[in-house]
Amino acid sequence: MTLVGSVRPIVAVLTALLTMTAITRAQEINDYPTSARVEYAFGCLKANGETRQAIEQCSCSIDVIASLVPFERYVTAETVLSMSQVRGNLGGQFRTSEQAASALNELRRAQAEAEVRCF
Repeated sequence: MTLVGSVRPIVAVLTALLTMTAITRAQEINDYPTSARVEYAFGCLKANGETRQAIEQCSCSIDVIASLVPFERYVTAETVLSMSQVRGNLGGQFRTSEQAASALNELRRAQAEAEVRCF
């Protein structure tokens, strides 16, 4: 076997590994389900007018948030936002918890970054 003949399989394996790594990384970055992205964009559109420009800005906004906040933390922050509106002890736990405040602050920072980049 010549040198060229032995290099080809190595190059093929390296190419396959790089491709698999790129696909895995893309899936990690894009871990938000479509329904969560649509729900965010729908609320954003309602708040910013239902124009073509708003569609572009709102979809950009959720993309920026998704790049900064893992989906698990996004769900936590959304839950905190929702549950903190409940009256009584149950809502109070979400309004005063340090973990809840941390998740909410992370989401708000990402939203602020999205505002700067997209609007």
